[in-house]
Amino acid sequence: MQNVSIKFAGILLFITSLTVHGTLQRIPNSPSINATGYILLDVHSGYVIAKNNPNERMEPASLTKMMSSYVVADAIRNGDISTSDKVKISKKAWRMPGSRMFIEVGKEVLVEKLLLGMIVQSGNDATVALAEHIAGSEDAFVNTMNQTAKKLGLADTHFVNVTGLPHEDHYSTPRDMAMLGIALIRDHPNHYKNYSIKEFTYNSIKQFNRNRLLWKDESVDGIKTGHTNSAGYCLVASAKRGSMRLISVVLGTKSKATRIAESQKLLTFGFRFFETHKLYSANDELTQSVIWKGNTDNLSLGITEDLYITIPRGQYEKLDANMSIKSTIIAPASKGETFGSVSIMLGTQSVAERDLVALSDVNTGSFWENLIDSIKLWWKNF
Repeated sequence: MQNVSIKFAGILLFITSLTVHGTLQRIPNSPSINATGYILLDVHSGYVIAKNNPNERMEPASLTKMMSSYVVADAIRNGDISTSDKVKISKKAWRMPGSRMFIEVGKEVLVEKLLLGMIVQSGNDATVALAEHIAGSEDAFVNTMNQTAKKLGLADTHFVNVTGLPHEDHYSTPRDMAMLGIALIRDHPNHYKNYSIKEFTYNSIKQFNRNRLLWKDESVDGIKTGHTNSAGYCLVASAKRGSMRLISVVLGTKSKATRIAESQKLLTFGFRFFETHKLYSANDELTQSVIWKGNTDNLSLGITEDLYITIPRGQYEKLDANMSIKSTIIAPASKGETFGSVSIMLGTQSVAERDLVALSDVNTGSFWENLIDSIKLWWKNF
């Protein structure tokens, strides 16, 4: 392998701890958070800044509606339904207990209004109405929710209903709720904008978004609250300052005020003491390597996904990139085939590593190209 060291002011991949050692700048301990479980991470890098019981199964309450809305957004994007569809309200939807949009049985309501009733007003009635419209029944819709959870890698999440009403087999974790929030932001950015709406009026009844951080912190643009007596008060919040976006999850707090205060603590800590940068873009050429016996002399190498890094503030200039590339590459080479790696170092700590792959196919060269390169390789090795 050939090694190349590159000095740059750069970025990270995915770290799962806050510990800072050696040459890294000391930062304060994460704040004490009054919640059964919580997590704070960067949306782009996946860096976990703070956590407690992140993988413990807990009741998600109305955070469940994040998945319900994700499935609805999928259905709209796929053309299965339209926001202009009229939904006839069933008796089951009308009778749903808990938070409500106050739709009326037998009446027709536009999908776009039901979406706002579900997201802004956290209406159990609106959520069931949407589920029935898309899948025919709540149970069928729940099956899709669980399939989607598996697709998104939410290993410790299982849904029994679309609203978050308590059930012993209805659970998630702080980490899974954070990953679901990231999926909403990434996969359905226009749909996600609904989570920043502060109020919605239907049937002459004005209701306000329960995420009070939307009023308290202008950088917060979502996403969802939840509450039952058994789950406590929960909140998934996301905020964007500059190019850095964080997502926080608090589960099992004691009051509405506590879930807001604890979420604000986490977000403030993350933005104040950390920074996120984009180092490389997917499919951009990071380097070239000689390729022998091919129809071209050089092989372009890069990475398959954008590479972001989250680091303590003020450490950007201390980053180094080291590339390790296979010493002798002989054609053919297939696009996506691995020929080395790139490692990002902050002082003595490795903070990221990605495979370096071929960015395009290189075919075997002509007879004469093969002959000439064979001679060159023999001489090189000799």
